Amino acid sequence: MLLVKDAMTREIVTLSPDETAGTALALCRERRIRHLPVLKEGKLVGIVSDRDLRSSTPALGDPARTEALQEILVEDVMATDVVSALPDDPVEQAANTMREHRIGCLPVVEGGELVGIITASDVMDALVYLVGANEPGSRMEIALPDRPGALAGAAGVFGMCGINIVSAAMGQKQEPVDAEGPGERIVVFRVDTIDTSDVVGYLEEAGYSVLWPPKP
Repeated sequence: MLLVKDAMTREIVTLSPDETAGTALALCRERRIRHLPVLKEGKLVGIVSDRDLRSSTPALGDPARTEALQEILVEDVMATDVVSALPDDPVEQAANTMREHRIGCLPVVEGGELVGIITASDVMDALVYLVGANEPGSRMEIALPDRPGALAGAAGVFGMCGINIVSAAMGQKQEPVDAEGPGERIVVFRVDTIDTSDVVGYLEEAGYSVLWPPKP
């Protein structure tokens, strides 16, 4: 299982609430980061993004921008209702939390202390490794009946062909058109072979519908 602590950044750039928007934006540019946790007396009290900072100040070229960057404080623009993660949370749980809250990062807190930060980019990298998309091989998409043993049956066909399954990701249940039967789920397999022609034939003989690769 891939956990948040395996994907998070441990070297965290932080701010205090009384620092200026100009300082915060300079840090974002210098460190090439988009999110800055805000700490007060060592405790996480907020988070500010480069988008928050840009939207709170006049646009580039506006004569009032320089003054605003020095007058607006981080505490004036930071988000205080911070959604966080734990180091031992599964990385897919962190991904879903970001999706639900429409945010681009999660501070990682343990025992009340900020120990890391995980961003959407970190999650994307982790999920690529989780599904084996970084390894050579092929992608196969198969419709399986939504009943016990269906996944094991398909896996057995791969085993019979001497093909190793790198990963399997299962989609949501699709109800049958005629409202009868078990319905089905689309499963995406990553396998460690380039030539899938033989296993496609055996899967179809076994009654499975192969959706990808497309037939020539």
